[in-house]
Amino acid sequence: MAEEEQSVRVDSWIWSVRLTKTRSMAGAACRAGHVKVNDERAKPAQVVREGDVVRLFHDGRERIVTVRKLIRKRVGAEVAVGCYRDDSPPPPPRDAAAALGIRDRGTGRPTKRDRRDLERLRGL
Repeated sequence: MAEEEQSVRVDSWIWSVRLTKTRSMAGAACRAGHVKVNDERAKPAQVVREGDVVRLFHDGRERIVTVRKLIRKRVGAEVAVGCYRDDSPPPPPRDAAAALGIRDRGTGRPTKRDRRDLERLRGL
């Protein structure tokens, strides 16, 4: 039983420390391959322990966190921040992200060339 007390499912932990809004979103991120624990792709039921490095690609940015404390229940934001150390790169500036691929109003439907340029600009 001591083994069970020192480990938590990765999807549950990601949700508990508020990296995702819902637990189902955390599980979906794991199934889609957007979660890695110690640089290995993680399934939702994979256990996470203190000291593990969790990488989560969510909402267009990568979050890299080191597990400090294991929790099973969702907690407030102030408590959640103390459960991990955030090693993520800083998010891009909002003005640069907002200007990416915005078309002028009334210009009509984009042509095939315009659409390809937008996709190339967005990195798709």
